[in-house]
Amino acid sequence: MTAAIFDLQAELRNDLGKSASRRLRREEKVLGVVYGGDEAAVPVILEQRIVKRALENDAFYSHILNLTINGKKQQVVLKDLQRHPYKPIIMHMDFLRVKASDKIVMRIPLHFLGEDKCVGVQNGGIINHLMIDVELRCQANALPEHIDIDVSNLDVDGAIHLSQLKIPAGSELVLLAHGHDEPVVSVHLPRQSKLDIEEAAEEAKHAAEVAAEAAADAAAALGTAVADSEKHEGKKAEGKTEAKLENKQEQDPKHQHDTKHDDAHGKK
Repeated sequence: MTAAIFDLQAELRNDLGKSASRRLRREEKVLGVVYGGDEAAVPVILEQRIVKRALENDAFYSHILNLTINGKKQQVVLKDLQRHPYKPIIMHMDFLRVKASDKIVMRIPLHFLGEDKCVGVQNGGIINHLMIDVELRCQANALPEHIDIDVSNLDVDGAIHLSQLKIPAGSELVLLAHGHDEPVVSVHLPRQSKLDIEEAAEEAKHAAEVAAEAAADAAAALGTAVADSEKHEGKKAEGKTEAKLENKQEQDPKHQHDTKHDDAHGKK
């Protein structure tokens, strides 16, 4: 539970119209309106310097504020804020009157913890903050100043969703209540690193395919060489067999007799 710690002073604005608005802003005044509750909306004026100092505290955006208007104190919350497009000037503020028991919808800032210890970052990833605040429906006196999210255990390609956030009991996240469990923060490899990994994987695959083809070609060549060698050895063996057979026939007396007989017969 949070208590109102911000006190702002405001004045009722009586001068209306564009020219009056320009004059008040030149005088470093912030224009505003207070509405809600059982009272009518009233235009107010605040000091630019005091408002800018209060806005330096994140809690101001989601806190119950004590706003005193012409001596009358009211409890309000900041519902809208308009800044100048390029000058450091607050143009307009909307305040909603609240009671401690009112259930209201407020944008609550997110604080990300453990980024320096994030597992995914240590593994080469980068943290993507997909949201910087969330809409929370909560009792006014239980509004948290912010919601802490620990990302230290978040790894590459991991994410933390709305359903994983720790919020006050009895409150609900507006998006989640409508069935949208959106990611709040994630960790991914930088695009170039991811491309490098994919290219390395593709190169490794190609190298494996080339190596497999080379191995197959080598096996085929070895098979051919073995076949040629066996064929050569077979012919060599046949030659030796024929030589032995001829030598045996030459040494056989009967063969020698037949040979002489054939020679004699030839001479006749």
